[in-house]
Amino acid sequence: MKILESLAKLCAIAAGVLLTVITLMTCVSVIGRNTIGKTIVGDFELTGAAAGAAIALFLPWCQMRRGNIIVDFFTAKASERTNAWLDRFGALLFAAALALMAWRTTIGGINAWRSQSGTMMIGFPEWIIYTAMVPPLVLCVAIGLAQALRGFGRQVHE
Repeated sequence: MKILESLAKLCAIAAGVLLTVITLMTCVSVIGRNTIGKTIVGDFELTGAAAGAAIALFLPWCQMRRGNIIVDFFTAKASERTNAWLDRFGALLFAAALALMAWRTTIGGINAWRSQSGTMMIGFPEWIIYTAMVPPLVLCVAIGLAQALRGFGRQVHE
């Protein structure tokens, strides 16, 4: 789990850096538009692309830290062992859902590369966005499987 945690941290740092760069670019574009009448062409497109990649990059850290929403209304009075089993089963379902997303994102990236599709204003290649999203999604699958198989590091006594 240490390797997975380190990779998840690296992804979260990359996402933070990416969002910082996009924030600075947006500031420069807005200040330029309001002061000298010049803007960064395609800033909106780049912001959308980077936000999608950043969301995917934050997912592994969120799963590693168990930051996803858990609705425990029905399980609040269940035993710790039952809740642990449900948590592990949820991690397995999460891994399955993210495996499906990783697969379909890969297919989308291949199709975008083959068609050489790009964004409308500046023609930024869409396959790059897909390429940035696949590794963190695969990392989420690995984390979810590890959590499903090994648990979450807490002791379960009944």
